[in-house]
Amino acid sequence: ENQTVSGVFILVGFSYLGELQILLYLVFLPSYLFALMGNLIITLLIKLNPSLHTPMYFFLVNLSVSGICFITSVIPQLLVHLLVEEVCAWLAGASWLIGILSAGAQTTQLFSLPFCGSHRIHHYFCTAQGLHKMLCSNPWKNMIFSFVVLVLFVMGPFLLILLSYVCIISTILKLSTVEGRRKAFSTCSSHLTVVALLYGSAFVSHLKPASSSNPEHDQLSFLVYTVVTPVLNPIIYTLRNKEVKAAFRNTVDTRFGSESV
Repeated sequence: ENQTVSGVFILVGFSYLGELQILLYLVFLPSYLFALMGNLIITLLIKLNPSLHTPMYFFLVNLSVSGICFITSVIPQLLVHLLVEEVCAWLAGASWLIGILSAGAQTTQLFSLPFCGSHRIHHYFCTAQGLHKMLCSNPWKNMIFSFVVLVLFVMGPFLLILLSYVCIISTILKLSTVEGRRKAFSTCSSHLTVVALLYGSAFVSHLKPASSSNPEHDQLSFLVYTVVTPVLNPIIYTLRNKEVKAAFRNTVDTRFGSESV
């Protein structure tokens, strides 16, 4: 009991609750987002309205800012501790389910409408944009649905990715060594290149007005995120990773080394 404790401490958190950690995560995450957005809105409203520039609201702004600082310094770390394998599986499953349902709903709605004219699509796979041009009726309902899906399930994740990289870059800038910052920025720049290629080409392909659409250019932009980014993913996210390369060497040595013996 009187042994000297090292300078490393371990946060136990809620690990003793087992599967209840999933419930806690689902409670704390929306609570954190609500508190963050609520306090930000209060601060902005008071800042932008001169009629609220009174001592009472001045201290209310300070209370909101302190609340943001307090909850941001604690809850994100708590969420990381609660992000166990079950939660990761839930999040991955939800992303797959949302993608399948949104694509299925769009496809079902599109093919329920009548088509006219030529049955030839100037593309290398069946796209919604190409089918919109072949509809007998005005496709504005389907186009609105496609835009809503784009905003919710493409622009939303894109903004979250940008926010995460802002946090990552701010952490990198706090590193004490120049070499550490250089390596971290090198990794981040590679990741951001893939993100920019994927979302940039997707936005160009889906948000470009139909009047300025060019079949050849459309095919090139679709090639970027259907071919180029899948090729870059294993190169950037795995083959440049030291742990993956070490695991690959160990697997090869174990497999072929044992067979040669």
